[in-house]
Amino acid sequence: MAAAPAGAVDLCAADVERAADAEEAALRAAGLGAGDTLAWLGLNGLRPLALLEACGRIGARYLPLNWRLAGMELGLIAQHADVQRLLHDEAHAELAAAVAAIGSLPRERAPGHQPGDRLLVYTSGTTGAPKGAVHTAAGMAANIAAAIDAQGLDVQTRTLAVLPLFHVGGLCIQVLPTLAAGGTVRLHARFDPGVWLHDVATWRPTTSLLVPAVMKAIVEHPDWACTDLSSLRFINSGSQVVPPSLIEAFHARGVPVAQVYGSTETGPVSIVLRPDEAMAAVGACGRPALGVQVKLGADGEVLLKAPNLLRTYHRSEAPPFDAEGFFATGDLAEADDQGRYRIVGRSKELIISGGENIHPAEIENLLAQHPDVADCCVVGLPDARWGEVPVLVVVPHPGRTVDKSALRALFDARLARFKHPRHIVVAASLPKTALGKVQRSTLAQTLLRQAG
Repeated sequence: MAAAPAGAVDLCAADVERAADAEEAALRAAGLGAGDTLAWLGLNGLRPLALLEACGRIGARYLPLNWRLAGMELGLIAQHADVQRLLHDEAHAELAAAVAAIGSLPRERAPGHQPGDRLLVYTSGTTGAPKGAVHTAAGMAANIAAAIDAQGLDVQTRTLAVLPLFHVGGLCIQVLPTLAAGGTVRLHARFDPGVWLHDVATWRPTTSLLVPAVMKAIVEHPDWACTDLSSLRFINSGSQVVPPSLIEAFHARGVPVAQVYGSTETGPVSIVLRPDEAMAAVGACGRPALGVQVKLGADGEVLLKAPNLLRTYHRSEAPPFDAEGFFATGDLAEADDQGRYRIVGRSKELIISGGENIHPAEIENLLAQHPDVADCCVVGLPDARWGEVPVLVVVPHPGRTVDKSALRALFDARLARFKHPRHIVVAASLPKTALGKVQRSTLAQTLLRQAG
């Protein structure tokens, strides 16, 4: 068996259990217990999985932090979550110190905790109001069961995991389900296409979870054409619509591309395209996963009812479900005559770039009081590598000019790199409705025409 490369570790469920014993003892010694929130800031490895298990044992909530976010963003999340303790790896010690200072850690215990709450995951690092989805142990168990059923995971499964564990996708689609099924996980600290290809050839995994930007990096790597992929029974993908060209590149090598549709709030295993029908249904996200009910609203919006949905949003008194218990995803879909769903658009303004969520308001709010900017809007435009990228359109105040380099310096200080606008466009005005609301779709179409 090939040795794990630097920054990687091979795991089974027993490894996590043993590591959790030590973490549980340390957390109890630090005074943490039921109702507390523990945050982790660090790369993939055994420790975050052990901390998740340890938090479950003591009745605390586990909050994985996205190390790609800026210190200000993370500090606001930690503050909103009322974190009692923040742990980190060596590589993120400086960032963790900034987060603790900005978030005024440790904080008093958060209200609203219920027995069984286990995972608190934020949908986006936002400079406005952060939004944290609370998942229960029972919900996570239901998600694991759905993931095992959809992918046929068992004791023979060998999962090569490269996506970050601070996302529910990286954590809950393959890693936790593979461990629960008795399989083995090779966990990379962070993704590198050359290392992924090397491990596919030498460690011989049976599956791996990839988002489109990662798939593109692999397909474009010089070793792609000569790497033996025959061990892969399938790969899985999700987080956004996958370009057919990427799917077909894997299919041409004999590797089916399965799909998982879902979000931070939904577990995320909600609609699944199973490996055995992947090659016959390119572009579809599949059928309802085990235990999931799906219906389309009047406008085609995907509505979900399932045991693996979030219990609530942290600090929110409004229930996230309608009167029948359905969660509105904001995504629009169509169903074919075989019951398979295909995502056709989004009713929300969310931009998904390389699998990361970007809310336009996060960028727009930074410019609300800018002395040179009278108005602004951020829209997502198609991008071959990232799926879509944010583009900022600014309207200067009369008699003033907008310094694009100064705006980029502002973003450097306040926003994660992946959220930075790919382009900044100066315009005389923005298209608006009679009530003054920016017509984002009209603006996006104008930008596409200008670029075309």
